[in-house]
Amino acid sequence: MSRLVFVGRRVLQAIPVLFGITVITFFLIRLIPGDPALQILGQHYTAAAAKQVRHALGLDRPLWSQYLLFLTHLLHGNLGESLFFKQPARQVIEQRLAPTLFLVGYAAVLAAAISIPTGVVSALRRGRLFDQTARVVTLVGFAMPGFWLGIMLILLFAIKVPLFPVSGYGAGFVGHLDHLFLPALTIALGFSTIVVRTLRASVLAAYAADYVDTARIKGISRVAILLRHVLRNAIVSVVVVFGINLAFLIGGTVIIENVFAIPGLGSLLVDSVSTRDYPVVQGVTLLFAVLVVAINLVTDLVHASLDPRVAAR
Repeated sequence: MSRLVFVGRRVLQAIPVLFGITVITFFLIRLIPGDPALQILGQHYTAAAAKQVRHALGLDRPLWSQYLLFLTHLLHGNLGESLFFKQPARQVIEQRLAPTLFLVGYAAVLAAAISIPTGVVSALRRGRLFDQTARVVTLVGFAMPGFWLGIMLILLFAIKVPLFPVSGYGAGFVGHLDHLFLPALTIALGFSTIVVRTLRASVLAAYAADYVDTARIKGISRVAILLRHVLRNAIVSVVVVFGINLAFLIGGTVIIENVFAIPGLGSLLVDSVSTRDYPVVQGVTLLFAVLVVAINLVTDLVHASLDPRVAAR
């Protein structure tokens, strides 16, 4: 029962967050300089034509009236019509959603494959060459800008040694894996640095616990202690860190998608900001926010299942 209450409380807490995001998104997009009517009319721009466009789009109304209209449409699943693509903004966003989700999932898998073994081995070999090297590499990786790392990977593994494509999304599952490997690796390398350090510290703390000493006295093997006692307790904090940073990773795809020319939501967001495409910018921003809230909610639920004390609070 306490777990159901915990889930319900988390869901209810997400509602005002999403509402606040709609407010911030709507009003911040209005601060972008430029006239949407100019983008729509182009060479056919005249004062009279611009006035008609603003009236048709509702841009001549007070901001609060525009927001209420936007919120009403949003509750019905209508994000408006793209000013640039001349089609529903929802349809435009759906066409770009798959590459971003695939990239995020791919990066998360690569980050787990890199960080979990590295963190565990680094803790087991504390103070040795592997540990010192891993700590230096993670520190450098944390400080390295993602766009610069992406460009370096392109120069090394797509131009000098042509192992992977420079850009694009590819066709089919294997094509997606091939085309998105470098961008996913770029994200994963920066993402895994925090997870490695967290897992290393958690494993060391678990090894110093009394129950590990008791297990050793009972003659339990080192491998069994590592799997049953150390990792089982150390993974709890890692799940939280992994989930929180995975949520931030959603926003990080904006830069990486533009570096590797991936036709996802990140590149769509940048293009839509430059063309003052209000409906698309609002829709993409809201979708990013929903994904972040959803990932945080799932992280809380997984955390509560691993540690029942969390749900009892």
